[in-house]
Amino acid sequence: MESDHTLFQYSLLGLYLIVLPTWISLYFLQAPYGKHNRPGWGPTVSPPLAWFLMESPTLWLTLLLFPFGHQFSNPKSFLLISPYLLHYFNRTVLYPLRLSRNKNAPSKGFPVSIAILAFGFNLLNAYLQARWVSHYKDDYQSDELFWWKFVCGLLIFVVGMRVNVWADEVLVGLKKQGGGGYKVPRGGLFELVCCPNYFGEILEWFGWAVMTWSWVGFGFFLYTCANLVPRARASRHWYLDKFKDEFPKNRKAVIPFLY
Repeated sequence: MESDHTLFQYSLLGLYLIVLPTWISLYFLQAPYGKHNRPGWGPTVSPPLAWFLMESPTLWLTLLLFPFGHQFSNPKSFLLISPYLLHYFNRTVLYPLRLSRNKNAPSKGFPVSIAILAFGFNLLNAYLQARWVSHYKDDYQSDELFWWKFVCGLLIFVVGMRVNVWADEVLVGLKKQGGGGYKVPRGGLFELVCCPNYFGEILEWFGWAVMTWSWVGFGFFLYTCANLVPRARASRHWYLDKFKDEFPKNRKAVIPFLY
């Protein structure tokens, strides 16, 4: 449908247009959840519920749109969308469950306003990724490098997801110790960067950009950087302010040895 193609093009343009404003705004003002939580952002809900609801479009909208794509019957399209769905099954279902089981976590709510913004972005992004993989990517048969790009990208994605999940488990586990307060994470990639969970996620979506080899995938990777790199920078400053000399000064924010 011509109307859907127009919507897709404008949605893709919108994704690129929000990258720079996101980077600039988060450089100066951090979203008030997690360790950056602060009052003044309106009503809140429990973090597990917020994560489940705001990330949920990545699953239900993707699964809703996928059967309407011209490439729905192509096994390569199912293969290509699988890593995306795997990541968001973890983020939408498993991660909130891990949070809900942590009875020692600080009882700070998640601002509804931030959850709504994240919900809106996930609607936009799920639409773009699902429609590209299932409909607008029309070179599955003619692309002789498909398997090279898929395998290389998948390897990067798997490494990134392993780092992301491991780091999240470490951070959730730390809150179970000593009454749920924050502590300096130790071990593994935490010795190199203060936010290996963000580094892992950046790796994942770089791998996704390689797998899809598309403006859609690359735009998502850029937005992930715009969202997570400034937050990692702010987290490093937060650790330095809170723990002073206990926090290693040579530990980077998010990219090992670089930044």
